[in-house]
Amino acid sequence: MRLRFFTGIILGLLSVLTFFPVSAQDVFRPGQKWPDEAGRHINAHGGCLLHYGDTYYWYGENRPFRGFTTEVGVQVYSSSDLLHWKDEGVALAVSDEEGSPIERGCIMERPKVVYNEKTGKFVMLFHLELKGKGYAAARVGFAVSDTPTGPFRFLRSLRPNAGVWPVEFGRKDRKKAQQLKESDYKEWWTPEWRKAIREGLLLKRDLPGGQMSRDMTVFVDADGKAYHLFSAEENLTLNLAELTDDYLDYTGRYTRIAPGGQNEAPVILKHNDTYWLITSGCTGWAPNEARMFSASSLWGPWTQHPNPCRGPQANRTFNGQGTYAFLLPGTEDSYIFMADVWNPRHLSESRHIWLPVEFDADGKPLLRWRESWSLGEFAPSR
Repeated sequence: MRLRFFTGIILGLLSVLTFFPVSAQDVFRPGQKWPDEAGRHINAHGGCLLHYGDTYYWYGENRPFRGFTTEVGVQVYSSSDLLHWKDEGVALAVSDEEGSPIERGCIMERPKVVYNEKTGKFVMLFHLELKGKGYAAARVGFAVSDTPTGPFRFLRSLRPNAGVWPVEFGRKDRKKAQQLKESDYKEWWTPEWRKAIREGLLLKRDLPGGQMSRDMTVFVDADGKAYHLFSAEENLTLNLAELTDDYLDYTGRYTRIAPGGQNEAPVILKHNDTYWLITSGCTGWAPNEARMFSASSLWGPWTQHPNPCRGPQANRTFNGQGTYAFLLPGTEDSYIFMADVWNPRHLSESRHIWLPVEFDADGKPLLRWRESWSLGEFAPSR
């Protein structure tokens, strides 16, 4: 299946590649070590890509060789061709101030950076857990910078939409949710418990302080509106929340997706006016089968589809977990799917999977395993 990659992108890449001899390093090799210009494996996990000017920026978690807490911060790399990457240092550093929400030893995950055309600022959102609290805090952090490489300035952390009901909850839904009590559902995974989750058992519990926010992404639609998509309700339900025009707060409009479905690692893309959401199940560091949903509106309803992966280990998302779908500049629907192959023994050594997103005859996304691939092989035929 041939992808419709934008001709201008390919010509631009060909001009760049004149400076790099064709070699094994000039193709994408999913799941293999990926050295930066200094020869070190790229330490940017759970992250995203941003294109600004004539440069690509890759943001991600700087993970330690041993341990699970954040000791450095969010790393950023730059590239002119998406293949060769220069380490630009730490975009958002942990703090040495005791009691800071981003104190060294906290947990900073899934950083996503977007450029705000209206304010001219680079905005970062990330999943934040407070030092020494495990995964109990379940907060989102906001940071901002005047330049893509930072340093980003940490603004605050919070749980989204405190005191606000989702848009689909009318008066009757709110009344029903208010009557639910956790003490009545001491056993999880029963039919009665699942029904209570869908009706808002944990939603109501977290309403006063805001909804939990763990695995997450940020999606900017064609009209410039941005949305924060995150795992809430003990990772049982996804929330999609509209951000304010400056991308630094919430408008108060949000919706629940697949309540009780236990989804995390959300990746979102758009094709032919349909929104596609690829997620994973919740199995810790172990890989599992990807899930996929679609909707004609971000506000739903969302329909679940079969696993989009094809090839060896497709039932384990190629031993990876999705993190972002990057839209190639100048195209409408040419995406690179990014994922991590987690190595919990040595997280800094976790590998990266990048694959082109294909679309079948019905317009559904497909992720087909490839040992290697290049942007040039998907150039449109003439």
